[in-house]
Amino acid sequence: MAYVNNIRMFVRVYELGSMSAAARDQRTSPAVASARVSDLERHLGVRLFNRTTRSLQPTENGRIFYDGARKVLEAIEEAEAAVVDATRSPRGTIFVAAPLGIGRRFIAPHVPAFKDDWPAIDVRLRMSDRVIDVTAEGLDVAFHLGPLEDSTLRLRLVADCPRILCAAPAYVQRRGMPRDGATLVADRHDCLTLRFPGAKEFQWTLQTPEGARKYDVAGPFESDDGDVLTGWALDGRGIVLKPIFEVAEHLRSGALVPVARATPPLPTQLVALTPPRRDRDPKTRLFTDFMAARCKAELARCMAGIDVKALQLPL
Repeated sequence: MAYVNNIRMFVRVYELGSMSAAARDQRTSPAVASARVSDLERHLGVRLFNRTTRSLQPTENGRIFYDGARKVLEAIEEAEAAVVDATRSPRGTIFVAAPLGIGRRFIAPHVPAFKDDWPAIDVRLRMSDRVIDVTAEGLDVAFHLGPLEDSTLRLRLVADCPRILCAAPAYVQRRGMPRDGATLVADRHDCLTLRFPGAKEFQWTLQTPEGARKYDVAGPFESDDGDVLTGWALDGRGIVLKPIFEVAEHLRSGALVPVARATPPLPTQLVALTPPRRDRDPKTRLFTDFMAARCKAELARCMAGIDVKALQLPL
């Protein structure tokens, strides 16, 4: 078991590029992480990393060993999953990620109920609107809202999510009602954007009679937290692009109103992502099934009374 733990630590150090980051990931100390990698190097008789006080880089032997080590861990996980399937008593820890809005509304409130149903399974939930590398961060399942770039992940569609451009009535009264994306740009409307460090020039993709088109938008405010953007929109600070379920209560109350209705945003999808083979793990399947059902129910409740077509002008 110690040898397997050494391999697991090596893999996480390799993927995260840091001894301290791998230690946090494995819930131990940097000293223990370093000792496990050193034990593995002694066993193999080769150096796996070149270490300095400022950097840590895999050697050629380290790169070669990583591919095999990853396969060994996947084989162990698959074997453990088969045994768990046979005993029908899934146990262990599941690492989950979700966007802030999805996590706060749909995932976190139901984690205690999942734990009540499956007391032998612990849940580690991380919530962030930043782009997450599911494999590198050692996640079992990640809920994701929007387009995907990593096609190697297993994808399960949870729900389709229409989106809307909206603003507070006070903003519309002050700046005027933009009819479409072209008006947004031409009149230099204040657009509240969801951005992260290193993000490229920001664009909104909107539906037009000629098809999807990207519009360069800008504004005085941006954040990496979608709920912060909603708050600014409610305060009359600008126009926000949101999944309708996130602002449905404000649309019903009139606190936010649709804008640029002639070019609505493309709809998006809420999906559950799992790395290859992790979807065979019973605890991952159980958690995903449990949360997918509750997400669908919560989305339906949020959207009650909202007529999506009525929020848009005919293209």
